[in-house]
Amino acid sequence: MFKATPNPPKTDSFSATLDAKKLREAADRALDYYLKPDAHHLHAPTAKDRAMKMFTVAPEAKTHAINIQAFETFSSVNILLLDLAESLDDKPRHLAMAIYQLSEMGLMLVEKTLESEPAVSPT
Repeated sequence: MFKATPNPPKTDSFSATLDAKKLREAADRALDYYLKPDAHHLHAPTAKDRAMKMFTVAPEAKTHAINIQAFETFSSVNILLLDLAESLDDKPRHLAMAIYQLSEMGLMLVEKTLESEPAVSPT
């Protein structure tokens, strides 16, 4: 004799408590955020939105000055990461070194822009 469904789906307490409507809404918000980046800017800013903008770049800042600041920031991050990596072992050390390498690439990119852009505009 055969069962009507040979492998019935197992239900657990987690899947039993999922609300399909809430899941759909969350998925729609995530898709809108990544696929329609301008859509999430149309609503009035909330306290959470404002909290995420702790630092800003002055609109009148010159590109060269921004590049110098970025270079100094990357340099500081590199030193901090190397100091941190010295105090760690195994996987955490490898993680710190991987982040250091990414930061070093950022430093090299900024350095390249500083080389190609004159500090003073020719008159």
